Amino acid sequence: MTGDESITWGELLRASAAELGSEQEARWLCEHASGLDRGEFDAACGDVVSERSGVALRAMVARRLTGEPLQYVMRRWAFRHLDVLVDNRVLIPRPETEIVAQVALDLAIKMQRSVSKLRIADLGTGSGVIGLSLASEMPRGSTEVWLTDLSTDALAVARANLAGLGLIDGDVRIAQGSWFRALPSELKNSFNLIVSNPPYIAVYDPSVESSVLEHEPHMALFAGSDGLDAYREIVSQAGEWLVPDGWLVLEIGHQQGHVVRELLTKNSFKQIEIRQDFTGRDRIALAKI
Repeated sequence: MTGDESITWGELLRASAAELGSEQEARWLCEHASGLDRGEFDAACGDVVSERSGVALRAMVARRLTGEPLQYVMRRWAFRHLDVLVDNRVLIPRPETEIVAQVALDLAIKMQRSVSKLRIADLGTGSGVIGLSLASEMPRGSTEVWLTDLSTDALAVARANLAGLGLIDGDVRIAQGSWFRALPSELKNSFNLIVSNPPYIAVYDPSVESSVLEHEPHMALFAGSDGLDAYREIVSQAGEWLVPDGWLVLEIGHQQGHVVRELLTKNSFKQIEIRQDFTGRDRIALAKI
């Protein structure tokens, strides 16, 4: 990029796109550095870039060129209707997880017709996107949502997103601990819905992309030698926490549908379904206790 102090945003966009090899990524970074949305940025393409904005953009482009994920470079990403903080303390929100959130939301809407207030847990919440989506998309006052995680770093991100979304007074609780151990024991048999996107990759799985291995938190990725450790713990204990006819919704790996179904059956769940993602691969397990 040029050091010319009179460079415009349009010129900087073109220079950044050439460096990154992606016009879309360059646009996202330019919009982020300028603090403008798409329409505002287009109108400002002839404006001269301030020194502060230029320095910020150059730093982001440099980080992206090292292979750091775009979401971490920007420290924000869209998830459904949310604009959330993300960094290397949490997993990057992915489109597949948006489907998990939609399945959970559909179930919550149906249950809310017969229950005045739903109690929901998002176990291993990470950045909080699933639980916060439920809290924000359900009618205000209709849910009590618990966000839990073993990682205090992840909960700091979830807490920041909770505050940033204006849901501090929206009956969202945050609790630290491993799976159900994060929840108060007096809440057993009181949850209408439990949802989780737990780690489900086998340690040493050779198919994991290098950018994921290098940048995303391993605690949120790997679950034992077969990738099933988290499912075993969650499924075996969920019945103690759900109300009768309560639902469990899990994000699963695309080759784990059969074994997760067996786990759910073994633990007395019924109406078990394995649903697919946008590519037609197994991605969501849901079942009623």
